[in-house]
Amino acid sequence: MQRKLIALITTAAGATALAFALSGADTIPDDGGRVIAGGESPIDQVIRERSLSPDEAYAALKTFVPPGRYDDLVMVTSGGHRGTVLLIGIPSMRILKEIPVYGPDSWEGWGQGDTASKEILENGSFAPGLPTLTWGDLHHPQISMTNGKYDGEWIAVSDKAAGRVGIVSMRDMKTKSIFKVPNANSDHHAVWSDNSDWIVQNSFFPDAVGQPKNYADLADYKDKFRGVASFLRFDRKAGKIDVTQSFQIELPPYFQDMSILGRGPSDGLYFMNSLNTEMATGGTLDKKPPMEVGASAREMDYLHVVNWKKAEQLVNAGKAKVINGIRVLPMSVAAAEGVIYFVPESKSPHGVDLAPGGEYVMVSGKLDPHVSVYSVQKIKDAIAANNVEGKDGYGFPILKYEACLEAHVPTGLGPLHTVYDNSGNAYTSHFLDSTVVKFTMGPPYNPPEKAWKVVDKVAVHYNIGHLQAPASNTKKPIGKYLVALNKWSVDRYPPLGPLHPQNLQLIDISGPKMKLLADMPINGEPHNSQIMPVELLQAWNIYPEVGWDAAKMKRSDSATQEGKERIERKGNTVIVHGTVKRSHYTPDIVRVKEGDKVVFSWTNVETARDATHGFGLHGYNVNLSIDPGATEEAEITAVRPGVYPYYCTEFCSALHMEMTGWLLVEPKKK
Repeated sequence: MQRKLIALITTAAGATALAFALSGADTIPDDGGRVIAGGESPIDQVIRERSLSPDEAYAALKTFVPPGRYDDLVMVTSGGHRGTVLLIGIPSMRILKEIPVYGPDSWEGWGQGDTASKEILENGSFAPGLPTLTWGDLHHPQISMTNGKYDGEWIAVSDKAAGRVGIVSMRDMKTKSIFKVPNANSDHHAVWSDNSDWIVQNSFFPDAVGQPKNYADLADYKDKFRGVASFLRFDRKAGKIDVTQSFQIELPPYFQDMSILGRGPSDGLYFMNSLNTEMATGGTLDKKPPMEVGASAREMDYLHVVNWKKAEQLVNAGKAKVINGIRVLPMSVAAAEGVIYFVPESKSPHGVDLAPGGEYVMVSGKLDPHVSVYSVQKIKDAIAANNVEGKDGYGFPILKYEACLEAHVPTGLGPLHTVYDNSGNAYTSHFLDSTVVKFTMGPPYNPPEKAWKVVDKVAVHYNIGHLQAPASNTKKPIGKYLVALNKWSVDRYPPLGPLHPQNLQLIDISGPKMKLLADMPINGEPHNSQIMPVELLQAWNIYPEVGWDAAKMKRSDSATQEGKERIERKGNTVIVHGTVKRSHYTPDIVRVKEGDKVVFSWTNVETARDATHGFGLHGYNVNLSIDPGATEEAEITAVRPGVYPYYCTEFCSALHMEMTGWLLVEPKKK
């Protein structure tokens, strides 16, 4: 079909024919779009004027979403060290929304003086005595699942910079909690279980876990540094992690990296990559090899195969010790009880990805031009037969590589991550080659004679990291599209300064050959994403009740009804119980004294969709975003006498400019 369409577009009325063919129409209507003898259609004229090739015209129509219509899919992607989550429409590749998590955002009023976000950021900061964190390196957003399929309820995100997990509700697309994981100073990845009752995260950098004052010198790295795998129990109703039901497994001081939870034949297992099994610490000023050299000396690192259900049983049986408020299964117990087995993997691995049915684990070593495919059944058989080649320095058994390997697929230079479609194919990104390579999977996806064969390759621009396909990590991938998350854009956009945008690229994978459709510049460095059908977006248009507390997901105790606005003084504290409505504040004059603590509590009494108001207070670093039905609070201390206007920062009506008020801070009497 596509070949016929490309041929059509080279004729006089080809573009018009293509447009209607893609729309599914059987015939081209007799209207202004038809070619008049000796002339050309308006669409042909645009193609000619813009010097578009047939492939480019096809891609434009394939990705075009008409005004007023929705995209088919929504990609939930990380903003990297912007500390945000972005929602991107597919196939249009439009940014639909950016959700702040780890850093302030003026538009949404997150971390801009409101009490709720201030408390969430403080509670989720690194450690007592250190500054409140206002940035994070947000990685690998995960959409919650029910029975292994996206349910569109929650998003969990990790933070490589601080070892935190942020939780976003998809009912209002706002951050509800940030959990600082004990005993972890960083992480690279967090994943949901198939029913999202667990979030599992492993540390990246080892830490001095359990040492006095959490300190040890790097000279004692092998003996006193440890990693942890954290199994965090998630309360879906509250949107928070229940640390009392959570536990950790102590790990050797390797750098544990990407991870995945099993399903089907691998249910109850947890797989994670590691690097720096050399346990290098760097030290270039001391004439030691830099980390990149020391951490790449061995030819193989270790795939960790964790029987986490057995670990949970041991923890509940009292085999754990409590360290910094969480139960930790010691490494000695994990090794003795067969909780963890290692499988050799190509050095410096990154992606570890599970086939949709849970039969295969695919690992990409960045310095090996192959994807290593491990059979879960072979791993289980090797464990049962004790088919090992020895133990590491901490007593963990190392399974024989050949006993676990299913296939070694020659895909190209710098393989990183693998995703899946609904037709039995896998797609791997290649950082050095700047390509996406498609290959077939083995049974039950394809018969043995067609298994593990490279069938297509497409170039991307440039230095791809992650990639994603719709519902790839679920039981039922969707296929159709793939998005390449490229680290470099180089020459794809006009000169924009030394800091270039990243470049996302949309690829059509619906046919036997992959086809690049669109580029998308984006700020920040996206680290992976997930793609779901747009129908799963079930966010509220307005809050369920007027006076809703977004952070606590219930009606606010300080909500103010219209007509009951007031200013209340309690000693040196002034509380403003106010309402906002098109196009005024009540009250619009607040008088306080120098040194007073002032609490603004504003309720948006609007019940119309999209009727958000703002509260920008001059001089005090406060800007609230008050959604329809919401109550938002901000607290200041009136430290300086003066006249401080406040105004609505969100355009709301024809009289938006008149939506203002005054904070009057009277000087102290001498």
